[in-house]
Amino acid sequence: MYDLIALAVTLLAGLLMTRIFKLLHVSFPDVTAFLLAGLAIGPYGLGRLHVAGLGFSDAGAIGRLDMVCTVALGFIAFAIGNEFRLSQLKKTGRQAAVIGVFQALVAMALVDAALILLHFALGEAVLPLSAAITLGAIATATAPAATLMVVRQYKAKGPLTDLLLPIVALDDAVGLVAFAVSFGIAQAMVSGTVNAATVILEPLLEIVGSLVLGAVMGWLLTLLERLFFSNTNRLSLTIGFVLMTIAFSSLRIDLGFAELHFSSLLVCMMLGTMFCNLCPRSGDIMSRAEKWTAPIYALFFVLSGAQLELSVFRSMAVVGIGLLYILTRSAGKYLGARASAAMTGCSTSIRRYLGITLLPQAGVALGMCTTAAALMGSYEGTLIRNIVLFGVLIYELVGPSLTRWALACAGDIRPAPAEKKSHDRFNTPKLTR
Repeated sequence: MYDLIALAVTLLAGLLMTRIFKLLHVSFPDVTAFLLAGLAIGPYGLGRLHVAGLGFSDAGAIGRLDMVCTVALGFIAFAIGNEFRLSQLKKTGRQAAVIGVFQALVAMALVDAALILLHFALGEAVLPLSAAITLGAIATATAPAATLMVVRQYKAKGPLTDLLLPIVALDDAVGLVAFAVSFGIAQAMVSGTVNAATVILEPLLEIVGSLVLGAVMGWLLTLLERLFFSNTNRLSLTIGFVLMTIAFSSLRIDLGFAELHFSSLLVCMMLGTMFCNLCPRSGDIMSRAEKWTAPIYALFFVLSGAQLELSVFRSMAVVGIGLLYILTRSAGKYLGARASAAMTGCSTSIRRYLGITLLPQAGVALGMCTTAAALMGSYEGTLIRNIVLFGVLIYELVGPSLTRWALACAGDIRPAPAEKKSHDRFNTPKLTR
């Protein structure tokens, strides 16, 4: 009973925080409100009262709701896969592919270089090398939800927008691959056993196996979808398949020479990619699924905020690591996008503003740090989670506003007819007799 009450309090806290933001006329995105709501009901907020169901008194109370986070991550990845529609990629496929890969790798390289140097300066006790490498991989991910929200809210349309949407989707795909490899290396460092199977073979098996499993599940979903004619039944089938795919991705198969395991993020992303390209009605089903999953996303972000360990930030060294992570990731995204846009012959406005639109970071990065926190040592996992959450708070505060500004400067956001009419009325000179 108390877990159900805690679940209800979690969702209500997130929703009420968004209303508080509205009343205060604070134009921050909802994800920031959810994270702050989680902090308010977490161990450093209402959890201190130790009232069952009212907040979370410790990490164990939050851990009992881990299934909610697992499901949310699956649907986030499924939505990302929807951005890989071949019809959209034909126009800007080459440019999007080059820019998407290059800017992500540049961001990872800069963060890795800066944090590895900081590791040698501060020592293993403050910044473990495994944590530095993992944070470099997490730096590749961009928040598609925040970017798409700005595009849809302001009805952005133009060359920059057409290129931005597939890049955001590909960016997270590159991030998931980079995370699989980098995290495999980091785990090998933590365990103390470094071998080819752990560092190279198992990550490659995870990537290939995840893509194959997701492709098979996507093909089966498309095949079974033809048996139903009601939109409600089609939506129920889709939700059921995503849940089943998430469950299958938790399998561990011992191959003798290595262990085959799957990335739920990569599997569900491939599921969405196959489904959106094979099923002619996928667009309508995806839009309906987005409405169904909205409460799950809210729960996920509130629970992520509740897991924030404020005690970590008592150390100025940790605060410095977080700031360095933010600065080097931002520089990598901007410089990588600008350089690769120039290499692919993009216009001056795209070169100048594309990198700014890639700064938001939320869902996928939070999913990566959740995975790292669960599988690494307690200190490394806590450090990674809190640095990423610190970065998400900063990026979600300024990222959407910067994205809107960049799209407006590039000419992809134009004044609405009513705004333009009002503007003209107040700026038209009056005639005098």
